[in-house]
Amino acid sequence: MKFVSYNIQYGFGQDGRFDPDRIAESMRDADVIALQEVTRGYSRNDYADLVETFSALFPDYFTAFGPACDVLVDRAMIDGRLRERRFQFGNMVLSRYPIRASRNLLLPRNRTFDKLNLQRGALETVIDAPGGALRVYSVHLDHVSPDERLAQIAFLKDRAFGFLEEGGALTGAVEFAVADPPLPLEFLVMGDFNMEPESPEYIAMVGRNDAYYGRAPRTGYPTDAEAYLKARPLDGYSWISEDGLRMHLDYCFVSGGLVHRLKTCRVDISAFGSDHFPVWVDLAEG
Repeated sequence: MKFVSYNIQYGFGQDGRFDPDRIAESMRDADVIALQEVTRGYSRNDYADLVETFSALFPDYFTAFGPACDVLVDRAMIDGRLRERRFQFGNMVLSRYPIRASRNLLLPRNRTFDKLNLQRGALETVIDAPGGALRVYSVHLDHVSPDERLAQIAFLKDRAFGFLEEGGALTGAVEFAVADPPLPLEFLVMGDFNMEPESPEYIAMVGRNDAYYGRAPRTGYPTDAEAYLKARPLDGYSWISEDGLRMHLDYCFVSGGLVHRLKTCRVDISAFGSDHFPVWVDLAEG
């Protein structure tokens, strides 16, 4: 199975051009897609509904969207009915295989007084994948504060590793005349973490690098797929600024039970549809 995570920057590429089709073409081979910075009602991209746009560009994929931020932009009375336009900013998952359930997890945050700080989220999906159900999280952490990212990582890990005890989106679904979705143990956490390798936030996610074993897969700490496969170049990056600054901010982390299935992980620096680059992970069949 091929997975890809892509922060799409509202649809704008490094050339400043709004082009969702270009973004979609760079992800065509993926079985499961995790997107960040998906917007509705944003003035910069002419209020495009990117949820609908990418649903239409992948018409045979199942979709889920989690708006972490949702605020009123404007309103009008049309034919006697109030119509709202809302700014939504969040994460999306598209999958060739059924998305049996989803939860929109709102991550901890603290108010800032002079810097942008949106509510951030992690969209949790349960996917009926070949070989057995698994979870895929599309994640976007805060870009301002390492302290806030540390709190968000702790919350996210609690949800990922406590999933079975919490029961996911719901249990006892028969009362709603639907089948209970699976409660899979294994997961991938993909997205824009706004942290660099070996930063305090990164260490909080994957654990310290042990001098004897290195970072051996263990419960309570997801595994960085690219690092585990030794596929990250020393000068590797997944984001580039307008003035050419390069940083590695995007990752795929997997649960311990998926580590043996890791085949490849790479950052596609040939894709120019955003200021970020897509991160690809290939899992062998279970």
